[in-house]
Amino acid sequence: MSVSNYFKVMFGMAAFWVAISFSSVYAREGSMLISIAHFVGNQQLQLDTVQYKNELNQPYTITKCKYYIGKIKLKKSTGGYYTLNDYYLVSEEEPASKQIVLKDVPKGEYTGMEFIIGVDSIDNCSGAQSGALDPVNAMFWTWNTGYIFLKMEGVSPVSKSPGNVFEYHIGGYKQPTNCIRTIALNFGSSIEIGDGKLPHITLKADLEEVLENPHTIDFSKLSSVTDFHNATLIADNYGNLFSILGVVP
Repeated sequence: MSVSNYFKVMFGMAAFWVAISFSSVYAREGSMLISIAHFVGNQQLQLDTVQYKNELNQPYTITKCKYYIGKIKLKKSTGGYYTLNDYYLVSEEEPASKQIVLKDVPKGEYTGMEFIIGVDSIDNCSGAQSGALDPVNAMFWTWNTGYIFLKMEGVSPVSKSPGNVFEYHIGGYKQPTNCIRTIALNFGSSIEIGDGKLPHITLKADLEEVLENPHTIDFSKLSSVTDFHNATLIADNYGNLFSILGVVP
C-alpha cells in the first residue's frame, strides 16, 4: 500500500469514528425549554401601566422586575439529579430572557426540577464576572457585598418614599441574612429528553407572592429594602414565587 493510500485509509477510518462519536453523543444528550410567565395573582404582569392591589388593599404599579435563577437540577425518574451550573438573569423588560434552553442534558426521563433564586456563596465571592453575572446588568453591588438576587421596583400612593416609589433590591448569602432560596417543583408527569425531543416547561412567576406570603409587605411602612435590613422578609416571600403553569413532554 502506498503512503498516500495509507493516509487516505487512515483518514477515512478517523472520519468514520468521529462520525460515530458525534452520533453517539447526540443519542445520549438532548435539550429542554423553560418559559417563564410573570403574573400578579391571576393577571399577567404589565409594567408601568396596570395598577394592582396588595393584601392590604394598597394600590401599586410595578416598573421593574428582574432576578437571578441558577444551579438548575433536573430530577431523574430513576432517582438522583442532573445539575447545570449556569445562571440566568430573567427580566420582564427583556422577553428573550424568559426563554431558557437547557442543552446537553443526558437522555432520559425527568419528573421535576430544583433551582435557586440568587447567586451562591462561591460565585458571590468570585468578584465581578461575565455573561449573566456581568456587572453591566446592574445587579452587582461591590466586590465585598456581591450580587443583587432580585430587583423589584414600583410606585404606590401610600409609599412614604420620594415619588411614592418602592424598591426591593435583595441579596446576601451570609447567615443570618442569607437570601438565597431554593425552588423545588414537580412536573406532574415525566418528560423525555433526547431523540430529537424538546420538552417545554412553562413556569408561572407570581410577583404577588413577593409581597405577601408569608410576610405581608405594607408599602407605607416598608417601601425600601436595599441592604440586609429586612431583606430576608422579601426573600422568604420569593421562595414561593414559582409554580408549574404547563408541561409539554
